[in-house]
Amino acid sequence: MDYQRITLEVKNAVGILTLNHPEVLNAISPLMIDELRDALGRLEEPDHGIRCLLITGAGRGFCSGANLGGMGVRKSGSTMDDSYNPLFLRLRDLPFPIVTAVNGAAAGIGMSLALMGDLVVAARSAFFLQAFRRIGLIPDGGATYMLPRLIGHKRALELSLLGERLPAPKALEWGLINRVVDDDQLREEALHLAEELAKGPTVALSLMRKAYWESLDNTFAQQLRLESVLQKLAGVTEDNKEGVASFREKRPAVFKGK
Repeated sequence: MDYQRITLEVKNAVGILTLNHPEVLNAISPLMIDELRDALGRLEEPDHGIRCLLITGAGRGFCSGANLGGMGVRKSGSTMDDSYNPLFLRLRDLPFPIVTAVNGAAAGIGMSLALMGDLVVAARSAFFLQAFRRIGLIPDGGATYMLPRLIGHKRALELSLLGERLPAPKALEWGLINRVVDDDQLREEALHLAEELAKGPTVALSLMRKAYWESLDNTFAQQLRLESVLQKLAGVTEDNKEGVASFREKRPAVFKGK
């Protein structure tokens, strides 16, 4: 599939997925969603050896939200059920970590996409915006699930009801994102983190993602049980054997992602 609205490259076991429609600040269209789905399918193929995903945006912005002009009349719910929701569920269930590098605006569904990163790195000039009130819609892309859990009920409501910009430094202060760097250091820092994750015990990192996602709804007893189940899976991997051996031999571990 030849991509028109994204680019995909691989570097050191990191899949670098760039939203590529800078003329509209990488607003999401049906075509972009189709291409994102195809790209994720490619990255999940074992032959590619991908062990981390980095998502960023071309040009001046990460993603300005839905491309309303490119979608025609937006039908409440249908676009979400057919396009957004399957994409976000797929991102949640990827077998490797996600880093998002946020440049410029992350607005509407673009903010939700940015927050799908296990690690979210933002340029100092970046900002986050719940823009839905401006077009008479509610937050989507899982925003109403993630925001109150990340920053609390009151701050989540404030962002959504008022639709004010949240600058990257304030987002870091609130605990919404992980790091803020100078604009010209964004790609370098995000890629460094992604490559570091790609050198890790990929199966264990994937199981960590699963454990933390499920912890949002589990009871303490359920979470203890889940940890037991997932630990058994991690404990039979080659990377676990390598980690134990490297500890005993007092040397750095060389994980293979298996």
